[in-house]
Amino acid sequence: MLFTTEWAATILKQYSGKPDAQTQIEHVTTNSKESSANTLFIPIVGERFDGHQFMEEAFNKGAVAAVWQEDLERPEFLPDDFPLFLTTDTTEAMQTLASAYRILVDPVVVGVTGSNGKTTTKDMIAAVGKTKYKTHHTLGNYNNGIGLPLTILSMPAETELLVLEMGMDRFGEIEQLSKIAQPDIAVITNIGESHMAFLGSREGIAQAKMEIIIGLKENGLLVIDGDEPLLTHADLPSHTATCGFGSANDWGVSDVEVQHHQTVFTLGQESDYTIPLLGKHHALNAAFAARVGEALSIPRDVAKKALKSLEWTAMRFELLKGQGDVSVINDAYNASPTSMKAAIEVVNDMKGFASKVLVLGDMFELGEDSKAMHRSVTDAIDPTQISAVFTLGEDAKEIIEDIQQHNSSIHTSHAASKYDMIELLSPYLNQDSLILFKASRGMQFETMIERLIDPS
Repeated sequence: MLFTTEWAATILKQYSGKPDAQTQIEHVTTNSKESSANTLFIPIVGERFDGHQFMEEAFNKGAVAAVWQEDLERPEFLPDDFPLFLTTDTTEAMQTLASAYRILVDPVVVGVTGSNGKTTTKDMIAAVGKTKYKTHHTLGNYNNGIGLPLTILSMPAETELLVLEMGMDRFGEIEQLSKIAQPDIAVITNIGESHMAFLGSREGIAQAKMEIIIGLKENGLLVIDGDEPLLTHADLPSHTATCGFGSANDWGVSDVEVQHHQTVFTLGQESDYTIPLLGKHHALNAAFAARVGEALSIPRDVAKKALKSLEWTAMRFELLKGQGDVSVINDAYNASPTSMKAAIEVVNDMKGFASKVLVLGDMFELGEDSKAMHRSVTDAIDPTQISAVFTLGEDAKEIIEDIQQHNSSIHTSHAASKYDMIELLSPYLNQDSLILFKASRGMQFETMIERLIDPS
């Protein structure tokens, strides 16, 4: 049981029907198809949809209570005692309920934000936390004004540690999420270029990410990328820890070695940290997790063991085998200039391949400087390591043009379609080749990867 309808009525005080201590809520959902026995159904209203129209389906599948927009009539099919919690805005009511439930359960809360790496870092923190605490964390990227409250409201009542991812694309969104979550520990992984179109500059992005401290508990801990001047020059809480590659960081990452299926590095004075992920940037994410682990009184050797046994997240630098035994890196979940450069640098460092190919696509929401930001990606491409670069998408073509302008020895081509891209890759489908796929999620690069993995 999460809570009773009687408790919900102490938070959402306007209602019809009869909330009581016997009606238990075991599941909260905004999707009527997910309704089951003892569900609280919260119909969300958007620009093009209204969840209220699915109330009957939710009721038939086991909903025992619902949040309801107060200016709508009570459905005739509902029993008279069925609790409807009345509100002017169902999303705001869900957020209010989530905030109250977070206080009721009272776990230690870790909030994670950043332009890149927040999902991986969140998963790493949860893995470390599970070694000592009953841990609940954001599934996938449920990190917005709807997803974060749902994550809180799915938290078992016995939860001791709650790890929440916080995403945004506009000012004020992280502030709202931080106020709901009230984190004891906050992590900012980095400042990139994602959502530049809405936030104007990297300075604007840093300002938006720093909103996470607004809901941070008094004397709470902030953990940041200490190599990022936009963070280190900010007005920081008294309890702030830095992680990074520079020697001035509290937790320094050094001696990074990217191997075929893992990355090995030193953290502080302690060597032989190993993670089953590829790249320096993931070593930094692991440093954030280890630092949070220390704040949670988890011994370093326990945290190190947890990081070594991490599970991968689909489409986040996933190493696969394809036709001809070719090695394929699926990093097609999302992309910004920062994360694309990081992925390319990993490929630069990987050994044992005669050919390394980059398949790069458009990065979205970069604003008026999008073309220049695409061209900047070439700074990370080492011509002594990369054999070929193929692009797909309107702005991604800028990458090819920049390489060609510098008379690089790298083979380049811009594909007009995904079919053409598969043709370009055909000479490299062998065991001596490595192919990286990287683009924004909307480019749907996974369809090409599926063709290489399973051509049927």
